[in-house]
Formats: sequence, structure tokens, C-alpha cells
Amino acid sequence: MPTLPDGTIQVEEVWKRFRADKTVPKFYDQVKRFSQSITHPANRHDYRWVLKDVSLEVPPGGTLALVGINGSGKTTLLKIISQVTYQSAGRCNVKGRIGALLSITSGIHPELTGKENIYLYGAVMGMPRQRIKHQFDEIVEFAGLTDAVNRQVKFYSMGMMMRLGFSIAAFLEPDILLVDEVLSVGDANFQQKCLKRIGEIVRSGTTLLYVSHDLASVEASCEKAVWLADAVVQASGPVKDVIAKYRAAVEQNAALTTSTEGVVNVLKVEIEASDGGQVRSECDLDIRLTLNAPRPLDANFFIGISQGSAFPMFIVRYSGSFPAGDFEVTCRLHHLPLAKGRYSLWPAMSGHAGGKGKPLLPWRPVLSFDVMGPDSYELPEGVMVMSPVYVGADWRVD
Repeated sequence: MPTLPDGTIQVEEVWKRFRADKTVPKFYDQVKRFSQSITHPANRHDYRWVLKDVSLEVPPGGTLALVGINGSGKTTLLKIISQVTYQSAGRCNVKGRIGALLSITSGIHPELTGKENIYLYGAVMGMPRQRIKHQFDEIVEFAGLTDAVNRQVKFYSMGMMMRLGFSIAAFLEPDILLVDEVLSVGDANFQQKCLKRIGEIVRSGTTLLYVSHDLASVEASCEKAVWLADAVVQASGPVKDVIAKYRAAVEQNAALTTSTEGVVNVLKVEIEASDGGQVRSECDLDIRLTLNAPRPLDANFFIGISQGSAFPMFIVRYSGSFPAGDFEVTCRLHHLPLAKGRYSLWPAMSGHAGGKGKPLLPWRPVLSFDVMGPDSYELPEGVMVMSPVYVGADWRVD
């Protein structure tokens, strides 16, 4: 087999199973399980497959994102690649030093100080002590732990541990960087610093394998993507194509599982550009919702827009009184800050619902629409995709 260059990841037909979750040990179940183990010795243990025939390849310097709902096998695959656990079948070939951030405390020993953890992590990665020392100040400064680096990590907050773990993994020059959904623990400023740092190390030639539910950061950070669902690969290829398929599936599932437990019912939803044409970037957008309430309400009404059905990218709010019976809420959004793509509309109402604590109108997507315009916006230097978005809105209740 030819020698792989540093930074290569090859996963070939990997399967992984775990012992099935244990049930409450009732006497009847124990007797039944014992009798089955006697009559069918091969089935003494029940297993569940978390990965089925998964294959992927990332060349040196490549960037790949893993997307999918919780429980789809993303973290298990990262653990196999980082050799925290091993596959039940198939092959996984990884070449080079791995910097892995699979959990908040990944690679961090709570009894050691921040300084001692930096040197320990570097030693595990096979780096000379002098090289770690050369990077030490940069790691501490990036993590913002100058005053706490000599304190035991067990006294750190979750955010401090995450900052330390990411800084160590990202600054000790790994050939491969694995990042799981851990950046969400940090504040918005540090998340932006992390995304900027990820871009820097990718440009330096490090291979990136990235897991996140923030699809905007996925598109900004990676060229390729793999969508996992039900333990198998549903789609793989260019990141925009894979995410489009993933969003469509999430959107369809959300429509099937929509809750009708609210006090207020949505009867009709309409969306159009204010000039009557195609909805497009930077146009004014008119949203009309016909709703029904069993009694007059004083409440907050929210409208959010998301790409797919992950979570709203921005939200506008109206506070006021709403009549009993059928009524119409109209909202005009000014200078729609959306690039070309497919989006979902989310309405919600909050207030004193009464009636056994039902919500007035729970958050849920009710309509999808397309926007015409540029594929993306050119953001100013230093502005990341996670920056807050302000959208002006005019409201009317009839």
C-alpha cells in the first residue's frame, strides 16, 4: 500500500455498532432475555448500528464538513478518525498529527494547570518541547487566559475550557484539525476568532474536518460536505449542493411534524415583493398572515427567516393587541439582506396564554420561498457570517 502524505484522511466502508441501550431490568425481561440466550446463542447481545458503510476521503489541505441531525453518527465518525474509538468493520487510514476538539474537555486534564495541559497536549502530538514553548504565548493570548494559565483547569468555566482546548488544538500546527460542535459554548466574539483562525490554518495547508449545525459557518469554512442520516451517507460533494439537500430534507420533516398545540392558529400565509415582482435581494418584502384567536390578546408577535429550518437568521417583533376571531398581520421587511437561495418563514406569539399553559403560537416554519440575487454578499474585512443582522420592519394588524 503506498505511503499517504501527511494530512490525508481515508475512510473506506466503515461500519460501527454499539451495545443497545439497556432497558429497565424488570424480572420478566430478564427471564425472557435469558431464555433467548439459550435458544439463540448468537443473539445474546443486541446492537445498534451508528455507522453503515460510510466512505469519504479528504486530501492534504482539504476541507470537509459533516452535517446532519443529532444522533446521525457525525461525532462517532470523528472519534474513529482520531482513534478515540475503532470501527467494527471497514478501514480508516489517517496520516499526520491530529488536533482534535471533540468535546469541551477533549484532551484537557482537570487536575493540571492550563500551562501544564498545553505542554502535555503537545507532547501527546509528538511535538518537541522547544516548539511548544515557541507557540505558548500565542496560545495563551488567543485563549484570553493570561491571568488563569497557572490555575488548575478544574476551576475553569466551560467557556474557558473550550477556549483553552481550541487554542491548543489550533496553534500546535496539526496536519489535521477535527472540530466538533463545541464552538457554540463560547461567546460570539470568540466564535468569530475561531472561524478566522480556522481559515488561517486551512490556508497554511492543514486538513479540516468540521462538524457544526451552523450551516452558514459550514459554507464559509469548507469546500466539500457529507450529509449523514440514519447512520448512512445521504449525499456528498460540493458544500452548497449537499447543504441544499440537507435543508430541503429538514424543511420537509419540519412540515410533517408541525405542532398545532398553540392557542392561535395560522390560517393562511402569503409572501411577495412590495413591488409585486420576484422576491430578490435587498428588495422590500411583504408578509401577510391570517390567524385566528379565541379571545382578544395582548402579546408579542415574532417573524423569523431561516435558510432551511435550522433556526432563524434574524427576527423582527411587534408588541400590541390582537382581536378575537380571524385577523390579519402584515409585516413589511425593508432591504431584505438575503442572498440567492431558499428560505423558511417562522411566526410565533408569546404572552399570557392561559388555558393549561399552552403557548399562544409556538415557533415553527410555515412557508418556504425563493430569493433571487447574488450567491453571497462580500462582507467587509473582519466581519464574519455570524454577525447580528438588523432588518427594519413596518407592521399592521387588521
